[in-house]
Amino acid sequence: MGLFKNYVSQTRKPEGFLGKMMLRGMNLGHAKMADWGFSHLPKISVSAAADLGCGGGRNAGELLKRFPDAHVTAIDYSDLSVAKARDYNREMIASGRCVVQQGDVSNLQLAAESLDLATAFETIYFWPGLEKCFEQVAKVLKPGGLFMICNESDGTDAASLKFEKIIDGMKNHTVDQIEEALRAAGFSKVKSDHHPSKPWITVLAKK
Repeated sequence: MGLFKNYVSQTRKPEGFLGKMMLRGMNLGHAKMADWGFSHLPKISVSAAADLGCGGGRNAGELLKRFPDAHVTAIDYSDLSVAKARDYNREMIASGRCVVQQGDVSNLQLAAESLDLATAFETIYFWPGLEKCFEQVAKVLKPGGLFMICNESDGTDAASLKFEKIIDGMKNHTVDQIEEALRAAGFSKVKSDHHPSKPWITVLAKK
């Protein structure tokens, strides 16, 4: 259990050799789920976006592809994730369309009302207090801006609840809990979708 626990715990803050393995797996293993989440985005004009808890940087790259006029900021708590995301998006960084930086979602260092869109894929499990962190997201979104959350777990599936017991600091949230925290944080419109055959969820919130 020791090595297995050390490996799966890298989902929280990738570090060292195991963290590098985890980040490679994240970019590949979560791609289908992330693309399902992206399919929920309405047709909106985006000039500035952020991917919060960016991991290996794949989803920040997708934002850059889907919104070719947007500048994207990718943020992660892990130094290793920041390095991997920078490497993954190096061409867009060189062109001036992307910035990858270390940061804490409970204290976002972004300008107030500067973003049209914020995304969070497979990350809110580890955020230190949903309402507090969601308030930070609301602060940096423009009026009418969108926040999209996409998780593999709906907070009730047995596999994810098992990992919650193994990984320190992990908390699986139900759709109701997420929606309640979003509304408490100041989001005006919240809607969610559950995958028809998997425990995947996507939640969209409008400031």
